[in-house]
Amino acid sequence: MIQGSIVALVTPMMENGSIDKDSLKKLIEFHIDQGTDSIVAVGTTGESATLDEDEHCDFIKSVVDYAGGRIPIIAGTGANSTTEAIELTKRAKEVGADACLLVTPYYNKPTQEGLYLHFKVVAEAVDIPQILYNVPGRTACDMLPETVARLSVIDNIVGIKEASGKLERVKRLRDLCGEKFALYTGDDATSCEFCLLGGNGTITVTGNVAPRLVHEMITAAIDGDRETALAIDAKLTGLHKQLFIQSNPIPVKWALKEMGLIRKGIRLPLTWLTEDCYDVVRGAMRQAELL
Repeated sequence: MIQGSIVALVTPMMENGSIDKDSLKKLIEFHIDQGTDSIVAVGTTGESATLDEDEHCDFIKSVVDYAGGRIPIIAGTGANSTTEAIELTKRAKEVGADACLLVTPYYNKPTQEGLYLHFKVVAEAVDIPQILYNVPGRTACDMLPETVARLSVIDNIVGIKEASGKLERVKRLRDLCGEKFALYTGDDATSCEFCLLGGNGTITVTGNVAPRLVHEMITAAIDGDRETALAIDAKLTGLHKQLFIQSNPIPVKWALKEMGLIRKGIRLPLTWLTEDCYDVVRGAMRQAELL
């Protein structure tokens, strides 16, 4: 089971929007050096919605190649078309991803039965470990714990990224799905408490800029060391909030540019962080002792 701090990696870009492979190499080395446990390539934070299929799969391959087997790589392969999700998942397996992360179909607003059948069909079509991803704030679709439980009996559906921020779901999912089913949070603000309650890790935005602190905090929480986990999390509270002051990944890309790790590049319809937010994000970075 992959556990710990799993960074939802940004997709570094040049100012013209082209993918910046040099910065990508730098980011991979940064995360391995700082103790990141695993990386998600081309998830929400990686601007998956603006990459075409070939870019999407080439980026996953590059992350796999640069990591060189040193940490597990999870590929974001979700789509609101089941056939597209199958194709992306097949291609991620072909380029060497260790697992895939599949978001609930966005915009379509499927029923719980539709969600069950969507993920079941993808899992049956591609033999690779698959992690469900529930983020109702982005998709207008909330996959209920009972639906997750039905999917958890499928051998290669191995966990869920639960990004609703509802901490009561940790116990409900654990009771329904058992100890072998991985529970990851996708909500940085509640990630410490999520893991103290029995979660297996976080798929994190904050970890892009503070990877060592997030790794140490999540490790302490999984180990049940509440005092240490909360003390570290206190340093991160500003980042948990201010990295969402505008739509993700706008603030986190700006912060990484401030740290000298990437260039100033983002794709429309997203735009660069507005100047009135600079000091707010800098303040959160100082709280975490990053500046």
